[in-house]
Amino acid sequence: MWILKAVSEGEDEKTFRILPGGVRTIGRATGADFILDAPLVSRVHCRLTAAADGSLGVRDLDSTNGTFINGERIETGQLGSGDRLGVGRVELVALRDSD
Repeated sequence: MWILKAVSEGEDEKTFRILPGGVRTIGRATGADFILDAPLVSRVHCRLTAAADGSLGVRDLDSTNGTFINGERIETGQLGSGDRLGVGRVELVALRDSD
């Protein structure tokens, strides 16, 4: 299982969990799986895919302000444990839960 924790100053503490095989979206719309109601976050901003092999993929969904991994803007990418995912002004840390 993967855990994403918001670490941005001034943001409410948020924790999202993704089970192996799960596909989840992040955005500010009520239709997003993980809702981040924050500045510069698109309605449906990006998609996270937790593969059965334990990897966590990220795909930007044509967001206005981009999706970032460790400060680098990406269209698609892979998160590792400890990596930082930037969505708007919110930064989330990816943690791999070995349970």
